[in-house]
Amino acid sequence: MDYGLAGQVVIVTGAAAGIGRATALRFAAEKCKVAAWDVGEPKELLAEIAAAGGEGRFQRVNVADPAAVAAAVAEVIAAWGRIDVLVNNAGIVRDAQLVKWKDGAVAATMTDEQWDAVIAVNLKGPFLCTRAVAPHMIAAKSGVILTASSVVGLYGNFGQTNYAATKAGVINMTRTWARELGKYGIRANAVAPGFIGTEILNAMPQKVLDGMVAHTPIGRMGAPEDIANAYCWLASKQAAFVTGTCLSVDGGLVVGT
Repeated sequence: MDYGLAGQVVIVTGAAAGIGRATALRFAAEKCKVAAWDVGEPKELLAEIAAAGGEGRFQRVNVADPAAVAAAVAEVIAAWGRIDVLVNNAGIVRDAQLVKWKDGAVAATMTDEQWDAVIAVNLKGPFLCTRAVAPHMIAAKSGVILTASSVVGLYGNFGQTNYAATKAGVINMTRTWARELGKYGIRANAVAPGFIGTEILNAMPQKVLDGMVAHTPIGRMGAPEDIANAYCWLASKQAAFVTGTCLSVDGGLVVGT
């Protein structure tokens, strides 16, 4: 489907793999100019963007580093003159129980390092990227900011205090940005994926994966393309009156739990 996005400039963070890669390619199929940001290797991503019909550039960016983010935004503006869409997709997990109790004593806890690492990428990262991009959108009086939340941000999850906190946090950052930036023609929305068949999930035992599917009313794992399609629609004029919301793309998982 043609969403009328041809020629728009899109930044996708965490674009080297998984949902981020699928999102970069989905916008490329709309003939967008895609700035793919990641700390990892792009592995033929630029060739795939070109083959899909878009124009791409790869930038190695740590989204938790304010100087790196500011420099990368400046490079995009220098190359393409504007930024129409920001997809805050980059994220990491460092799972652990808050306190693991065994045989009447503390066996382990979530460490400061595990907490800080996830907060830095998943919460501070979208803040830094949006802060750097917003002035350019304000000047243009248009723009779309999309941020990855998760169903975990809606109902929590065992062993993910840090991750759940960040994914809940970006929902309310999104709502705040919608209030603050709407008068400039800027829309802000979040997307909350359910269980998506990425490399991380596919490495889990089949019994665990079967349990995830059993809790999903649609009866399957999601694909990265399912989330990419949601981002693309939210960025389009078809969603012109949608802002400040969190769209669950989870196969009915929240309903099924």
